[in-house]
Amino acid sequence: MGSLAHDVDDLATELYLTLGLKESSKKISENPRILSILSSLLERSVQKNEKLEESTNKKAAATIFHGLRVPSLSIQQYMDRIFKYSGCSPSCFVLAHIYMDRFLQQPGSCLTSLNVHRLLITSVVVAAKFIDDAFYNNAYYAKVGGVTTGEMNRLELKFLFSLDFRLQVNVGTFGKYCLQLEKEANGGGYQIERSIRVCGLDGWTGNEESKGQLACQRYSCGTV
Repeated sequence: MGSLAHDVDDLATELYLTLGLKESSKKISENPRILSILSSLLERSVQKNEKLEESTNKKAAATIFHGLRVPSLSIQQYMDRIFKYSGCSPSCFVLAHIYMDRFLQQPGSCLTSLNVHRLLITSVVVAAKFIDDAFYNNAYYAKVGGVTTGEMNRLELKFLFSLDFRLQVNVGTFGKYCLQLEKEANGGGYQIERSIRVCGLDGWTGNEESKGQLACQRYSCGTV
């Protein structure tokens, strides 16, 4: 399942170096830039959605991903924590971004301060299991994310079924999302909840999106 990660490694471009998806010859201990870019994008999306909810006096229906209160950790702090303790590759965060985008295409779905943390840990866990050669069990990821093991299992299962197990991402789509993230860093204002096709990712087709039935074995939510 690590083919995407290997393909990304083969594409030694300045873009991937800039986002921190590839290590440069100079060893730098700081977190990859993708973390700050993605956290900034998520934060602005949350703020926009909550302002809209306030102005329209309409709130999205609560889901399994909604907490009772806003977590004490900011999105940036939470993302840094996940990267520090999960051991996943930086590319996982791009893939997690793509998965969140697909998830949020469901009618009535939007990011808020009550669901963004759970969606983030769940999407990263799914991405790590799909493309990284090594990953932890759900009991460990639950501790990283600050949820119970049972909740982590339920979040993962719900997320997978919501995506209809569409986990495959081709290299072209991955690269285009990286370009959008770079534009976001430069003030492009890309919104995560916008449709993939609206964003101009015309390389995406239903045929390229396998339902990932073989991946089900790696997502045994009863295994912790």
